[in-house]
Amino acid sequence: MKTEIIQTLTADFENSSYKTDKGIEFWLARDLQHLLGYSKWDNFKNVILKAKTACEVSGHTISQHFPDVGKTIKMPNGAEKEIDDLMLTRYACYLLAQNGDSKKQTIAFAQTYFAMQTRKAELIEQKILASERIIARQKLTQTEKELSSVIFEQTGGDKNFGLIRSKGDIALFNNSTQTMKDKWQIKNKPLADFMPTILLKAKDFATEITIFNAKDKSMQTEQAISNEHITNNKTVRNTLISRGITPENLPPEEDVKKVERKLIKEQNKTLKGDEGFKK
Repeated sequence: MKTEIIQTLTADFENSSYKTDKGIEFWLARDLQHLLGYSKWDNFKNVILKAKTACEVSGHTISQHFPDVGKTIKMPNGAEKEIDDLMLTRYACYLLAQNGDSKKQTIAFAQTYFAMQTRKAELIEQKILASERIIARQKLTQTEKELSSVIFEQTGGDKNFGLIRSKGDIALFNNSTQTMKDKWQIKNKPLADFMPTILLKAKDFATEITIFNAKDKSMQTEQAISNEHITNNKTVRNTLISRGITPENLPPEEDVKKVERKLIKEQNKTLKGDEGFKK
């Protein structure tokens, strides 16, 4: 396919997209019909049906990627007519291209174009989720440091912090810290470094409550703060379970320290690339 054609098709596809009030990009099926080289709507509807089936089989919700919308067109006599149309997500467009007539030049282009665009979106989403987990881990570290300080100031020693944190783990996971480490095959690293974001935030929340009540109620013994921490972790655990999330049954995630190093490395590469471009 010639460079000029590729540039033209790229511009056509990018210029035909819209954005919702929330900034979500979408295409209209009637527009995509012509972009993909289908002159008849009925023929394109067959492609849409195949794409919807592929969407469902892949575990996605059809209504989220192919929502129905009405479209008003003007008739030759000046009247208006309401016709069916669909809002298509980038993923929906990708499925349509995959299920179209690959002998069409525009379909062959669209298959690659939307595959690349969808992959870009997936990578961006992965980075956002990774950053969110890193931030949650850093936040928990700071919260636990604060709890350690509160314990030291109010009980006269900081040796009790590890014991209190361990009791919190038992209350949250219904298992000891070491049992969870064995289950997740963790050696010589903190359990929290392998927790999913939801558990990092849950543990942080329970710890924040412990800090607040320990200060507010002037708790001055390890037993009092331990009981408070156990109660808070049990309460958070019950909330999670009521929403179908059992902490000890969740799988571990990649070491958050490794994830952080990967992101920093990618950011450094991007910065070097930008500097090279400027030169």
